[in-house]
Parts: sequence; structure tokens; C-alpha cells
Amino acid sequence: MNDRRKFFRIFFVLLAFGVLSLLRTLGRPSLTTVRAVDIVQLIGTGMCLGGALVALVVGLSRHP
Repeated sequence: MNDRRKFFRIFFVLLAFGVLSLLRTLGRPSLTTVRAVDIVQLIGTGMCLGGALVALVVGLSRHP
């Protein structure tokens, strides 16, 4: 498999997980009273989105 395609697949999977998790967190009515579980979920969402950004940059910076 091409390295560039591999990084783009990783990017889209992490982006999907991050966006779905963020939408799930923002859709909760308990967002006004943030609990420890919500903070952990937001940290995980940020890690997914950060990993997606890294995969995108690495995938674009590789020479074909």
C-alpha cells in the first residue's frame, strides 16, 4: 500500500471519530455542568483531531 494513501486513511478515520465524539459531547444537555467524564471525552476528541492533523501533514509532506 502506498504510504500517502495509508496516511490519508488514518486521517479520515481519526477525523470521523473526532467529529462524531465532538458532536455527541456538544449534543448533551449536561454540557453546562461539566463533569470529569465530559473532560476526558473532550481530551480524547482533541487527541483524535490532533492525530488527524498530524496524519494529514505527514501524508502531504511525503514525496510520491
